[in-house]
Amino acid sequence: MEISMGFAIAIFGAALATILAGMGSAWGVGKAGQAAAGVVSEDPNQFAKVLILQLLPGTQGIYGLLVTFITLSKIGILGGTAVTSMSVGTGLTLFAACMPIAIVGLVSAFHQGKTSVASIGIVAKKPDQFGKAMLFPAMVETYAILALLISILSVSNIKL
Repeated sequence: MEISMGFAIAIFGAALATILAGMGSAWGVGKAGQAAAGVVSEDPNQFAKVLILQLLPGTQGIYGLLVTFITLSKIGILGGTAVTSMSVGTGLTLFAACMPIAIVGLVSAFHQGKTSVASIGIVAKKPDQFGKAMLFPAMVETYAILALLISILSVSNIKL
């Protein structure tokens, strides 16, 4: 079985969706976790609240993985016969379709992590303001969801 350049480019795009979005999530969850640990060391009763705020930047990594699975399914690697002889144009199209969640996932998870750190600071000082604190990182999530939708719609509508 010979693998075409188009197929390799499509696989690379799928991989980047997971890699870049995952990198952003790892950074965001890590930064928020550091802030959360500080709060919990002072007030262990705030564990559940700060844990939720810490987990928010992790969704982008999940979104990237989802787009990767959809792309790999589309080209037949998961549960089908792989389309290893696709054109470079089709491979580039699949690559491009994976880029919204790859790039926006990376950037939004980074900024959502920073926003979560700030929101964890709110919870540390005013635990009763948790609901308001949740809104700030949730607003950043909006853009990751939009990128996820664009990537899913794009991958799903590419003809092989």
